Amino acid sequence: MKILKDILYKVSVNAVVGDTNKSVNRIVFDSRKVVQDDVFVAQKGVQVDGHLYIEKAISLGATSIICEVFPEEKKEGVTYVKVEDSDVALAILAANYYDNPSSKIQLIGVTGTNGKTTITTLLYQLFKNIGYSVGLLSTVKIMVDDKEYKATHTTPDSLTINSYLDEMIEAGVEYCFMEVSSHGIHQKRTAGLHFEGGVFTNLSHDHLDYHETFAEYRDVKKCFFDDLPKSAFSLVNEDDKNGKIMLQNTKSKKHFYALKTIADYKAKILEKGFSGTLVTINGTEVWTKLIGEFNVYNLLAIYGVAEMLGLEKMEILTGISQLESVSGRFQYVVSEENVTAIVDYAHTPDALKNVLQTINDIRTGNEEVITVVGCGGDRDKTKRPKMAHIASQLSSQAIFTSDNPRSEEAQVIIDEMEEGVAAENFRKTLSVVDRKQAIKTACKFANSGDIILIAGKGHENYQEIKGERLHFDDLEEVTKCFNQLKKS
Repeated sequence: MKILKDILYKVSVNAVVGDTNKSVNRIVFDSRKVVQDDVFVAQKGVQVDGHLYIEKAISLGATSIICEVFPEEKKEGVTYVKVEDSDVALAILAANYYDNPSSKIQLIGVTGTNGKTTITTLLYQLFKNIGYSVGLLSTVKIMVDDKEYKATHTTPDSLTINSYLDEMIEAGVEYCFMEVSSHGIHQKRTAGLHFEGGVFTNLSHDHLDYHETFAEYRDVKKCFFDDLPKSAFSLVNEDDKNGKIMLQNTKSKKHFYALKTIADYKAKILEKGFSGTLVTINGTEVWTKLIGEFNVYNLLAIYGVAEMLGLEKMEILTGISQLESVSGRFQYVVSEENVTAIVDYAHTPDALKNVLQTINDIRTGNEEVITVVGCGGDRDKTKRPKMAHIASQLSSQAIFTSDNPRSEEAQVIIDEMEEGVAAENFRKTLSVVDRKQAIKTACKFANSGDIILIAGKGHENYQEIKGERLHFDDLEEVTKCFNQLKKS
């Protein structure tokens, strides 16, 4: 049992009614999960205001209420704590409840539009291969050393984060690499955490359904670096025009990586192909199985973080040469007829452009590039025509299909995508609403040597349609198609 006044340490408290010198069971922000002696935190959420559920939480046994506005009626025996910001309070309460696990581990946060999953996962892989006990908090999965958990959010809620960090401490984990999303920063899920370092990858069009403007999206990302302590390091992509903006108010030690400008960590691409890339990093050659310029940026970030965490140069480079690609990130399979299918999570205009440019840079020029792509429903609509424009511009054939349509009609999403296709590229486009059929169509169109890109879902093994999650895996589907074509 914890004492309420102890877990309130460093919380910005405006007023208290009741006794804070009392034992509490757990911290809960979902009133439906409250049991006896829990602390209920009432948050003003995006869709629901937790203040409306204070009475319900008390009826289920909550004896402490954290809120921004006191209810008119107060129950005897219940302690009410009025705070400045319930989201921040929850994060600090969670950290205190678990005895501030982030201060006992080397926690590195990675933020940006693209590259977060690749960088965190490959850092986990690199340090694990060298022999360290490592943790991972990513979009794809959560790892507590060798123990794997399913991920539900890019950045989980603050209670979940601290719970996993606490488990990592118990398991002897020394380093943890964590994706930090703009939603997570904005909703204060990372408040109260101690970061050893932060990485900024890049910034491009995404999440404008949530943040409304690009400037707001950028400034939310910047908040992560504003909050880093003097003891931490920051590592940003110097080639991205927003890199320096991220560091305007940071107290952390500033470091930069780049391909095109002078930086602390610099790379040059020497050779590239579907089997891998030969690069120099800070003057030393290394071969990597990863493909594309965007992955060289990811490797620079990995190299920089590893060096700042104390690893030796040759140890890092040897580790980089052994890294395997991340699930759903430029993951490819080749058919017996020599058709290459690439599955990639590219779900933003910039990411799609990067992947298609990489393919076009590598191919000899005789092969056709067939792109299967859709856009998610109930998300940023403004990127739909941009995605279609890029796919039709940089492919021999673009097949527009469903992604995760959610509550929207897939055909309506496709219609909005098609508005971005230039007149001269319409002849190269096709609409196939059913994603499975779209992949089959791409396979039938492809001849020996051709390349199929299936973009947007990557590691996801489901489709969200009208409130249901149905099993669907792009890599699985294209592999089935290849096997069927082989038999026919």
